[in-house]
Amino acid sequence: MRDLKIPEQRHPEKARRPDNPQPKKPSWIRVKAPSGQGYIDTRNTMREHKLVTVCEEAGCPNVGECWSRGHATMMIMGEVCTRACTFCNIATGKPPKGLDAFEPGRVADAVQKLGLNHVVVTSVDRDDIADGGAEHFAQTIRAIRHRSPGTTIEILTPDFLNCGPEALEVVVAAKPDVFNHNLETVPGLYPEVRPGARYFHSLRLLQRVKELDPAMFTKSGIMVGLGEDRQAVHQVMDDMRAANIDFLTIGQYLQPTPKHHAIDRFVTPEDFAAYEKAAFGKGFLMVSATPLTRSSYHAGEDFARLRDARIAKLAMG
Repeated sequence: MRDLKIPEQRHPEKARRPDNPQPKKPSWIRVKAPSGQGYIDTRNTMREHKLVTVCEEAGCPNVGECWSRGHATMMIMGEVCTRACTFCNIATGKPPKGLDAFEPGRVADAVQKLGLNHVVVTSVDRDDIADGGAEHFAQTIRAIRHRSPGTTIEILTPDFLNCGPEALEVVVAAKPDVFNHNLETVPGLYPEVRPGARYFHSLRLLQRVKELDPAMFTKSGIMVGLGEDRQAVHQVMDDMRAANIDFLTIGQYLQPTPKHHAIDRFVTPEDFAAYEKAAFGKGFLMVSATPLTRSSYHAGEDFARLRDARIAKLAMG
């Protein structure tokens, strides 16, 4: 995994920030260090195909478990993001110009080699590209379909904030099985946590997906422990349901380095269980709310549950 210290070239916008305290993780957060042959095989496949994964770039705590099972979240369009979210450990700055035309094929080859039943493809934000990388997403989806027609595809996209409506239309037309875009936090924390994004734009993006393709599953997630309160989390749930979002994920924010946004608190497993119960009560088809929940954590198993929940709902009329 990458060194989680902050060299100035990786996070220049954070280098001069004062250090925030890093509280000791409670017992329910701690995970084992990555190891085992499955982990090594997945890592070697990523290296062989010259692919970037959000698992490594973002320092995901679940990388050992997921990679040991051959599951990795592919991150396309490079490893440098044009945004500067204060929670995120992905490098920020000015990416190299253009996109790698061969990357969609390499992703498809890796999916086939790993024998994935379900794959998650995400990306950095690329505000330097006119369509935000929408066509690149579409090409990647089509390449995976061609090489592994039985694999279900989940995408986790940027917000396409500075693009025309056709950007989203291109991605939806490529027919991913799940369209995910994370709101990340409550609207009151956006100026600090997601300064380059707009809460209601992200919400509208997901609503528009459903308007373009009502059958497509939509998904979004937030982190807790950033300074939000329970009422604000419930309001986000209501906003998501008003946008007809099917699947909600809620996980604990973990501070990558002292320069990142401070941890306000560690939310208890009991509080996560209460959020999950409330979310199901509001009508989500699928909810994953645990301290270690991340957008792509157990994504394949959750997709199967999501699909079953829709079938059950339709059967009930």
